[in-house]
Amino acid sequence: MIRVPPLPPAITTISAPGYPSPVDTQLTARRPATIPTVRPRPALGVAMVLASGVLFGVNGTVSKLILDAGLDSPHLTLLRAVGAASGLLVLAVVVRPGLRRLSVSVRDLPLLVTYGLAGFFAVPMLYFVAISRLPVGIALLFEYTAPLLVALWARFGQRHRVKARLWYGLALALLGLGCVAQVWQGRLNLDGIGVAAGLGAAGLLCFYYILGARGVTQRDTISLTWWAFAVSAVAGLLYAAVTGGTHVFPFGIMGHTSHGIPVWALAIYLVLGGSVSSYLLVAAALRHLPPTSVGIIGMIEPVVASAVAWVVLREHLSPAQLAGGVLILSGVAVAETARTPGPGEPAEVPPA
Repeated sequence: MIRVPPLPPAITTISAPGYPSPVDTQLTARRPATIPTVRPRPALGVAMVLASGVLFGVNGTVSKLILDAGLDSPHLTLLRAVGAASGLLVLAVVVRPGLRRLSVSVRDLPLLVTYGLAGFFAVPMLYFVAISRLPVGIALLFEYTAPLLVALWARFGQRHRVKARLWYGLALALLGLGCVAQVWQGRLNLDGIGVAAGLGAAGLLCFYYILGARGVTQRDTISLTWWAFAVSAVAGLLYAAVTGGTHVFPFGIMGHTSHGIPVWALAIYLVLGGSVSSYLLVAAALRHLPPTSVGIIGMIEPVVASAVAWVVLREHLSPAQLAGGVLILSGVAVAETARTPGPGEPAEVPPA
């Protein structure tokens, strides 16, 4: 296993949910010398990000259909983690250097475990709770405030310089959240638990980004993602064993249908389309585009998610909520480019 020196504890980029975290960016930029250099092809990178955005966006409705069939959020999180870890394990076997990439030292375990628990167990579980109580598009918008939290951490927690447009982005996002919640009606027009779950997912996603920037830099994308999903799978199994006794997973639900679609087919998409393929497309896109560009283009996800939920689930958003969604995404896009590199820090460049 190739080891690289740890990077300084700094947030080098901020990202949208489902799209490259700082650690993903660093991993791509510092990939082992045995991997051939790829000549950047921006058009291909854009196509990859758009494809991953569509897969991620459709996955919101797919997840809600499975929830509607009777599977709860912890079991759905477990299904996704076990399936994705299994798929990535097969990929690790067939792609050089094979299973050696999964080797880990005792010193690395605490960080990998925390990374997996925060970003791949707690975040998706809270997201599934949110979409079970809110329209899919609105739940995603709450989660998409995570990059703003990262930018605020960079400014106040790490004393990094930021451009003035960070505050414009924050103001736009807060105004957008007010429109989504329709606060002028004098009461919360959304499910309180769903809102809390969405904001909780954003907070943990922020922590996941910060944690990744602080040290998980020595593993390639397949290895890091496998470990994260494996940790999530173990956590899900433990949670199911504690809360369900011998009834760890309700396999009988796989034979049901949801809105006329077999649950087993939805589960296959959840694992292969909404998890493994999406992550690999994003990782590949980082070889052709700067990470900030990938994050901003990836904002197609809530747009696709809202459109698919509208067609399949008949989840209609009011004009005010649609306007709020535009404001939130605009605010995040503005904040994505707000940070100024500190002394001695390199400016962001496209991965080679």
